[in-house]
Amino acid sequence: MSNTSLHNNHKSFDALLLKIKQARQKAFTQVNTTLIALYWEIGKVISQKVATETWGKGIVKELAIYLKQNEPEIKGFSDKNLWRMKQFYETYKNDTKLSALVRELPWTHNTIIFSRCKTALERAHYLKITAVEKLSKRELERQINTLHFQRSEQNIKLSPMVRELHPTAKNIFKDNYTLEFLGLPESHNESELQKAIIKNMKLFILELGKDFIFISEEYKLQVGNQDFYIDLLFFHRELSALVAFELKIGKFSPKHLGQLNFYLEALDRDVKKPHENPSIGILLCSDKDNEVVEYALSRNMSPALVAQYQLQLPDKKIIQNKLHNLLEQLPKTNLKNSTKEDE
Repeated sequence: MSNTSLHNNHKSFDALLLKIKQARQKAFTQVNTTLIALYWEIGKVISQKVATETWGKGIVKELAIYLKQNEPEIKGFSDKNLWRMKQFYETYKNDTKLSALVRELPWTHNTIIFSRCKTALERAHYLKITAVEKLSKRELERQINTLHFQRSEQNIKLSPMVRELHPTAKNIFKDNYTLEFLGLPESHNESELQKAIIKNMKLFILELGKDFIFISEEYKLQVGNQDFYIDLLFFHRELSALVAFELKIGKFSPKHLGQLNFYLEALDRDVKKPHENPSIGILLCSDKDNEVVEYALSRNMSPALVAQYQLQLPDKKIIQNKLHNLLEQLPKTNLKNSTKEDE
């Protein structure tokens, strides 16, 4: 068989394999939707029976035994799981938007979210990112453990040019990135940080968020007769822009912006494609003074931002206090809406 024939066969094989995968995914989605709808209805019945005081813990346990005796092959209907179905229904019964969204996720993911999240805003956040980014159970648990919701609600410091050129950037980038998965000691250098990120790129992109595509480490820029290297270069699909990361193990200094601005100019002149938006630069530091950052960025003419990384899971109380302070700065109308959603 010729190479051409073999190549054509493989193309046909790939097309058929894709159809099989799509069909399996469609079947899984349909089964999952049906299963979640069933759990919703069971939870609704139990909730209503308990509310009218006709059912108690003993009867729910009897139901679990009855189901097991009459359909021993079916799984997932222990008394503990039946009570979860009740909680599931009661959590979302008055929220039409979220009650539709929960049907897109597996039961395990749903139980993690409604059992660990305290407010409607927090539940909505994790439901959305799980559905959009196709998070696994382990990835979802990590996002909750690292307080992804609380961190995403903090205001990241952006230069005026970022706000002008990329209005949605404030919803994409975070003020603080948790990189505990790198396994680095507190004392490390920039080279060790870069190598650890490359080694754990999948987890790093998960922490960054969806739509980031890794292009290269030590990306080479040639300007005049000199070579320069960007620590990490990504492309962001939604923003349609190159994103350059410069890693700094120390505290942020305004002088760092000069180097980053130079890289962004070179990217836009020599690398960016005509249909793409202006490049964005991120200084990822181990420490920063927010007031210094604000002063440094206020008149910066490049689309740049400054974020902080940490190597340990964030302190929940500190993050919650920052979030509380942020909410206090919002208009009262927004706070009233948030309160209603939380009830």
